[in-house]
Amino acid sequence: MSEAKVNLDVAKELGINAEEFKMIEEYLGRTPNFTELSIYSVMWSEHASYKNSIKWLKTLPREGGCLLTGAGEENAGLVDIGNNLACAFKIESHNHPSAVEPYQGAATGVGGINRDIFTMGARPIAQLNSLRFGNPESERTKWLLRGVVKGIGDYGNSFGVPVLGGEVFFDESYNTNPLVNAMSVGIMEKGKMISAIAYGEGNPVYIVGSSTGKDGIHGATFASADLTEESADDIPSIQVGDPFQEKLLLEATLELAETDAIVGMQDMGAAGIICSTSEMSAKGKSGMKINLSDVPLRQQNMEAWEILLSESQERMLVVIEKGKEKIVEDIFEKWDLNCAKIGEVINEDKLYFYFNDELVAEVPADSLVLGGGAPVYEREYTKPEYLKENEKFSINDISENVNLKEVADFLTVHPNIASKRWVYEQYDTMVRTVNMSTNRFSDAGVINIKGTNKALAVTTDCNSRYVKADPEKGAMIAVAEAARNIACTGAQPLAITNCLNFGNPYNPEAFWQFVNAIKGMGAACRKFDTPVTGGNVSFYNQMSVNGKTEPVSPTPTIGMLGILHEKMHQTSLDFRRKGDMIYMLGKPSNDINSSEYLFSYHKVKSSPAPEFDLDFEFKLVNVLQELAKSNLVNSMHDVSDGGLYITLLESAMPKQLGFDITTPAEFRTDAFLFGESQGRAVVTVPMENEPEFIDFMLENNFPFYTLGHVTKGELRIDDKSFGFISDEKQKYDNALGNIM
Repeated sequence: MSEAKVNLDVAKELGINAEEFKMIEEYLGRTPNFTELSIYSVMWSEHASYKNSIKWLKTLPREGGCLLTGAGEENAGLVDIGNNLACAFKIESHNHPSAVEPYQGAATGVGGINRDIFTMGARPIAQLNSLRFGNPESERTKWLLRGVVKGIGDYGNSFGVPVLGGEVFFDESYNTNPLVNAMSVGIMEKGKMISAIAYGEGNPVYIVGSSTGKDGIHGATFASADLTEESADDIPSIQVGDPFQEKLLLEATLELAETDAIVGMQDMGAAGIICSTSEMSAKGKSGMKINLSDVPLRQQNMEAWEILLSESQERMLVVIEKGKEKIVEDIFEKWDLNCAKIGEVINEDKLYFYFNDELVAEVPADSLVLGGGAPVYEREYTKPEYLKENEKFSINDISENVNLKEVADFLTVHPNIASKRWVYEQYDTMVRTVNMSTNRFSDAGVINIKGTNKALAVTTDCNSRYVKADPEKGAMIAVAEAARNIACTGAQPLAITNCLNFGNPYNPEAFWQFVNAIKGMGAACRKFDTPVTGGNVSFYNQMSVNGKTEPVSPTPTIGMLGILHEKMHQTSLDFRRKGDMIYMLGKPSNDINSSEYLFSYHKVKSSPAPEFDLDFEFKLVNVLQELAKSNLVNSMHDVSDGGLYITLLESAMPKQLGFDITTPAEFRTDAFLFGESQGRAVVTVPMENEPEFIDFMLENNFPFYTLGHVTKGELRIDDKSFGFISDEKQKYDNALGNIM
C-alpha cells in the first residue's frame, strides 16, 4: 500500500489512545497507514461504537411479545402492530452539529432518522422531535432555536412527512450545547423487512442516491468530543441536506424493496461508506472489495480517506443478487439518482479499499464494529456532590403565603409551560392526512393506520430537571410519563426508543448519572412491558469555556409507541361540554419538588425529584386505558409540568370552556395546584355517567378526587376568579412568540 504509516502522535490527534493503537496493530499485524487509522478513529468513536456505554445498554429489556427485531440489530426498531403490518421507529440526536450550524444540523438529523426507517422498507408516516435550549431571552438561544426549527421544518415539510408531536424545554445548562433529538415512525408490510446485511460471494455492491462530497468528514469523531470555543471551526464536519433528493431516494428505495433483487441495504449516516461496508459485512460474516474511484463525487481532488469517511447525505449502500443489476439500475435511472457499482462481496472477513488502482486500506470488517473488535470500557462513576444540596430541601422553608393568581399567570406564560405554537406552526402536521390529533388534542400524537380499525400513538418525553435531581427516579418518570401520555389517548404502550443525552463519560459524576438513568429506565420498561428497540447515546454534551467544563442536565429522552386497538376509543384532552364533572385520578400531595413553580417562581434550584411510585403508575395507565374503552369519560389529560392548574388550563382552552374547582383543606394549596407529584391525571365525566364512573373507580380500587365542574368560560378556584379562558389562552398561545 502506498500510504505512509503513522505513529502514536497522529493516532492521538484522531482520538485514538495508546491502548487502542496497539489493538489496531494487532488486528492488522502491522502499523496502520493514515487511511486505516482514520477508519478506526471514526468506527471506534463513541458515536459509532458505544464503547463506553454498551455494557450498560445491554442491561435494558430488549425482548417483548410485539418485537420483531432486537435492539441494535437493524437500522431501527420493528414491532408487530397487527393486520399483517409492522412499525419501524427510532430516535437519534444531532446535538453537536446543531450547536455550531443549527439549520443544517437539525435538517440532516431529520433526514438521517427518516433514512433509518425507509432503508428497512418502511414508509415514514410521522415525525417527532425533542428539543432543549438555553435561556430563551439570550440572542444565541434565539439564533439556535430559529435555525433548528427552520431546519426541521424545511426538511420535513419538503420531504412530506408530518410532525405529530414533541417537546421544547429551556434551561441554562443548554446555553451553548442544545439538544436536537429527532424521531421517525414508519409502517411496512410484516415480513418484508430489508436487513442491513451483506453476504453471497460475488454479489455486487452499489452506492445509490446523492454524490459524495467533503461535508461531514469525521462527523462521528466530532460528535464524540466536547464542544469548545473553537467548535465553530469544525463546521466542515457538518453535513448538508437535500430533502427533495431524499424524497426521490425514498420512492426509489421502496420501489426497489418490492423486487427480489436486494440482499441487504443500509443508509450512510455517521462515518459514511466505511460504516455501511463494515457493519453490513460483519453482520453477514463476509467482506467486500470496494473501488473508491467508482464512487460518484461532487468535489474534485478528494482523497481516499475523505471518500470513505464523508457523511454526505441522501446515500445508501445496497448489496444486490448477482445477475439482477439491471433491475436496480433501471429503477434509479427512472428516479434520476446515482446508482454506481463500487465493489462486490467476498467470502472473508476483510474490507479491501482501492483508489486509482492502488490498495489504500485493508482491514478486518469485524474488528471495526460494535459486538466485534471495537473496544468496550467500564468507566468509573461516583455520586455527584450537588445531590447533597437537594437533600437539604424542605417544603416548610417555602412560604405558603403566595398570590396564587400571580403564580398561575407566571406559569401560564413561562416558556417551558406555554404553547409551543411558534414552533409547531412552522411544521407541516397535516401532510399524508394521517394525523388524528389535529382537531382532537391529546397527550400523544395519534396516527391513522388507513384501511384498519387501528391507530398508533406516539410521544417523546423527559423532564431533565427530575433526572438531574435523581437520575434513577427521573428516568423512571420519563418512561411513566410517556406511558401516561399514550394511555390518555386510549392506547396501549408497546415499546420505546431512547436518546440518551449526557456529559463526558470520562467524568465520574456524569457517568454516574448515565448509569443510574439506565437502571431507572430498565426498571420502568420492564414494568410497562415496553422493550427498548434501540436508539442513540449522545455523550460529550457540555461546553468548555476558559478551561471550565459544565455538562448539560442529563436528558434520557423517551420515544414511545403505543397501539390504539379501536379508533372509536380515541380520547382527547379537551373539555367537551359545560357541566361535565372534573375528577383527578391519583392522590394529592404536599409536594413541590423540582417543579417549575419551585425552580422558576421561587428560584430554588436544588430539591429532590417529585413523588413517584412505579407500581401506582402502572395501575394508573391500566385504569386510563379501561376508561377509554368504557366511554365513561369525555376527556383525559395527565398532570405533569406546571401541575394541576396547567393541566386544567390546557384542557379548557381548545373549546374555550372554563372550570370551577375546590381545593382540599388538608393540603397546601400551592402544592395542590402547582406541584408536580407523579401518578395523576384529570378526567371529565358527563353527569349521566357519574354513578357508573364512581362504581368503576371503586371496583378498580384506585384513588380519585372530585375537583369540580366544567364552566362556560370563567376559571374559578375556591370561589375566586382566576380570569377568563379567552384571555388566558391568548397569553398562553403567544408567550413564546413574544419572546422570539
